[in-house]
Amino acid sequence: MQVNASSMMAYDNWMSSNSNNVANVNTQDFKATSTTLQNPVEGSVQATFSTSDSGTNLAKEMTEQINIEKGFEADTKAIKAQDEMLGSLLDLSI
Repeated sequence: MQVNASSMMAYDNWMSSNSNNVANVNTQDFKATSTTLQNPVEGSVQATFSTSDSGTNLAKEMTEQINIEKGFEADTKAIKAQDEMLGSLLDLSI
């Protein structure tokens, strides 16, 4: 469950960076932030950021938002399944 929570936080950070890029699409001299997800330690996921040399590419940002949404959704389903399994296990022991 810990890796899913860590992944959800990484997706949240990625979405924040992504939405900042979209919000500043018309800002003069704005440098977009590129985000990648990494596993620095076994069982954790972390978002790392780097500044690009160009502005915001809306096509890239919008498709990344779909990936972020689907990744976040997968993590919530995994947590829900783990919670249901734990609940079933506790029900058996009573």
